[in-house]
Amino acid sequence: MNNNELKINKKEFLALYRKIYRFLRSEWDLHRVAFLKNILRDSIRQSTEASEPDVEEKLLLAMKTAVIAMDEIGLKQSTVGAVFLFHAVSRGHYDISEVKNHFGEGVETILHGLIKVNEFSDKKSAVESENYMKLLLSMAEDIRVVFIMIAQHLQQMRDAAFKDQSTRLALAVESSYLYAPLAHRLGLYTIKSELEDLSLKYTDRETYDYIARKLNETKRSRDKYIQEFIKPVKERLDKTGLKYDIKGRTKSIYSINNKLKKQKVEFEDIYDLFAIRIILDSPPDQEKAQCWQVYSIITDMYQPNPTRLRDWLSIPKSNAYESLHITVLGPQSRWVEVQIRTRRMDEIAERGLAAHWKYKGIKEESTLDNWLSSLRESLDNKEGDMHQKLGDFKLNLYDKEIFVFTPKGDLIKLPKGATVLDFAFAIHSKLGATCVSGMVNKKNVPIKHVLKSGDQVEIVTSPHQTPKQDWLNFVVTAKAKTKIRQLLKEEAGKQVDIAKEMLARRMKNRKIEQNDAVLMQLIKKLKYKTVTDFYVDIAAGKLDINWIIDRYLELENKEGEMREAPAPAPAENFVMHSPMEELATRDELIIDQNLTGVDYKLAKCCNPIYGDEIFAFVSSQGIRIHRVNCPNAHNLFSRYGYRVLNARWSGHSSGNANYSAVLRVVGNDQINIVSSLMSIISKEEGVLMRSINIDSTDGLFQGNITISVASTQILEQLIRKLSAVKGVKSISRLN
Repeated sequence: MNNNELKINKKEFLALYRKIYRFLRSEWDLHRVAFLKNILRDSIRQSTEASEPDVEEKLLLAMKTAVIAMDEIGLKQSTVGAVFLFHAVSRGHYDISEVKNHFGEGVETILHGLIKVNEFSDKKSAVESENYMKLLLSMAEDIRVVFIMIAQHLQQMRDAAFKDQSTRLALAVESSYLYAPLAHRLGLYTIKSELEDLSLKYTDRETYDYIARKLNETKRSRDKYIQEFIKPVKERLDKTGLKYDIKGRTKSIYSINNKLKKQKVEFEDIYDLFAIRIILDSPPDQEKAQCWQVYSIITDMYQPNPTRLRDWLSIPKSNAYESLHITVLGPQSRWVEVQIRTRRMDEIAERGLAAHWKYKGIKEESTLDNWLSSLRESLDNKEGDMHQKLGDFKLNLYDKEIFVFTPKGDLIKLPKGATVLDFAFAIHSKLGATCVSGMVNKKNVPIKHVLKSGDQVEIVTSPHQTPKQDWLNFVVTAKAKTKIRQLLKEEAGKQVDIAKEMLARRMKNRKIEQNDAVLMQLIKKLKYKTVTDFYVDIAAGKLDINWIIDRYLELENKEGEMREAPAPAPAENFVMHSPMEELATRDELIIDQNLTGVDYKLAKCCNPIYGDEIFAFVSSQGIRIHRVNCPNAHNLFSRYGYRVLNARWSGHSSGNANYSAVLRVVGNDQINIVSSLMSIISKEEGVLMRSINIDSTDGLFQGNITISVASTQILEQLIRKLSAVKGVKSISRLN
């Protein structure tokens, strides 16, 4: 930097300094003003004496940011002062505790937010990420930090023409995905439009220049049309005695480009390049009435499009935007948007906070703090998708979420309280399963370590690590819990297979033939809830196999040789047995006290169906499931009660037609009645036809229809439908 450039910058510094000093002096006490005045002077002196372009540039940026915050956004003294205090603290000239002593906790909070955001922005994550936006806002703590960020970015965009191409592109992307949407949500429409236009200018200069050139070429004809539209409107409005301004407002280059892309048309085919804005000087108590009065006049003159009415008078937008928008058919059959608002509404729409303070009389910063707290709700607008910028959030929402970095700088969103192990499973299941510790911000921590926003996390693994049951006690994410349970179940399955093989081999060595029914009784006697738990304990060495075999032999000798269950009552005359004895899904049945994983078959004598009341009977050939009203139930209970076990359906039917049922049908022998019955059965979901046996005598038919169904509920529904067929006299389920 040569001396001439330095001299020019000195003058600029001094001009900015005087403006900021006057602003601070208007509200702050002399002590605060004097302290900040010294900081400003020291900063200017140190930057110019050092002749370091980077230092000078940062100070100049801070001063210009402060002016934008003052004039264009309307921030108060504490926020403007924090901009310079941050510059001094980040340079190491002052300690943040010293700042608190002079300026209080409010300024300290803003500084902490600026420091966090500054550290975060250095990580260079993808700004397009929704998580980036959420983390940035959660770290900002105070919404005034967001306003400072917007002001600083606006100044950087204004200066971007003097930067290299890569810097311009990076700033433009940040504008599109972060700062312009933020400005929109906070009601800073003028800043939002400028950021969007500059972003397009730096990312697609050819398109920007094309639209700018076209707007310039069509300006004369556009102005002529606007005057043609406005002239009769003014004549009508003048007669009312209302005080107003009316003007045409050309839409931004950025918004026009969006229309070109969305509508896929040429520039000449866009009809709404501009909007007519009518601004009323209305007393506060007559604002809405006068706006609707103008609306009535406009719609009397021009045909309105009722689908394009936007009433933000009755219910303002969450960012305080108020206006009445209507699209009407103007001269030459062109659609024209008309915006009707008062002076107050217009200034709030264009200048955001500054106008709010003017009209709401906000002068004290304590009052401003309350107002800013309520403004956070504006960030909870649920309109639009993420790339309409920012999605659904507000600053205080993210106390339930954290955002952490991978070693490569990618952002991962986790719930508050998430641990290193949760992070590992969020990245990949294998990483979680083999996780032994973590490196958080380059410090070694255990897998239970609770993460916080901004942490950089690296996972340490070992091929010898396996999931542990106690992991479920401290992980918080559903993904981690689900995967850990799955891995534990898989591991348990492996252990069960190993234990079964061990037990079978040891029994074979001792020349003992394993009886599943006796083993089942032993497992129940040992008070295991599941067979899996029993085998897992064997595999883990908690149960000695020889001790198990000894207990098995004692039980077998005590009960004696198990006799076969009595033959079922004759049912051949009316039951067509199904070969489907096995359940398709073992999880559908729970035997005794939550005992699962046991082999069983459905008894042929009563063909139980999912949903029937049932019991289990232990025979020498294994467990059989009977209906409570089975023809053999009384005999089994009275003679072999010690072999009877409670059983119930688990409540998780597979939905497949796995259960056999026989329906007895009686009816008039009419033409096509059987076809009607078959048609209903074939269309019923969860029902399969297996066989039909029908006899006809003296004008009546009777017979059995064997089907497979998924549950009693489906069977009952089918019976109701079949009973409704004309000519059917009765239909019932046989045992």
